[in-house]
Amino acid sequence: MTQQLQASQALQAELLDLAVAAAERAGAFLRDGRPADLGVAATKTSAVDVVTEMDIASEKLITGYLGDHRPDDGFLGEEGASVEGTTGVQWVIDPIDGTVNYLYGRPAWAVSIAARKDGETVVGVVHVPMQGETFRACLGEGAYVGEQPLKAGAAPAFGQALLGTGFGYREERRIRQAEVVRQLIPQVRDIRRGGSAAIDLCDVACGRLDAYYERGLNPWDYAAGELIAREAGALVGGRPGEELSTELTVAAPPGLFETLQGKLDELGAWHD
Repeated sequence: MTQQLQASQALQAELLDLAVAAAERAGAFLRDGRPADLGVAATKTSAVDVVTEMDIASEKLITGYLGDHRPDDGFLGEEGASVEGTTGVQWVIDPIDGTVNYLYGRPAWAVSIAARKDGETVVGVVHVPMQGETFRACLGEGAYVGEQPLKAGAAPAFGQALLGTGFGYREERRIRQAEVVRQLIPQVRDIRRGGSAAIDLCDVACGRLDAYYERGLNPWDYAAGELIAREAGALVGGRPGEELSTELTVAAPPGLFETLQGKLDELGAWHD
């Protein structure tokens, strides 16, 4: 083993340990600090404000913890964290992925943290506090939930595939996404809308979904989950021949991925 490879593996191990610790700290804070009547007794405006405050506080907790251990790294976060850094390492953070689920007290929300080295994602952690699960992956080293290795399911026939997807917040986009679902759902087993892109990608990694697609994701939505899915054996991309992006994200095992990707392209799932 070369010294360069050893150094790379040591860095990934360090980044993984920090990401897991930061995600679990933030998850405990969000779980234990959520008001019991949030989304019930509160008005819409105040409820959203509380969630925004929790989002910001969670991101500050994460960036503070990581910054204490690696003060020269960069950050990219949903709630505004944007620091260049000088080490080539950038942390990509979603402090609450599945905010509406969190607002309503539904369990499908997660803390998502990825680490990129020189632009390439090398570590991904998705912590799901209400399920008691932490999904994790290092580049080239496989994916795990806890200590259990993950392996994406075998590709079913397209007509037997269970798909996951999500919807944006803008009316025009939602209308277009609903039309894609209307045309797609008669061709598959069923379609689920879980509310957290990070969890959906992990569900592909562990076989709870056969495939997942969505338009409109940001890097903090997919950075950790897509590495976990890839390291579990799934393919992840965008339109045919393209990388995943805000335009379109598709994840599925080989054999199903290509078929779904082609159908989504035909249906125009990549545009509003």
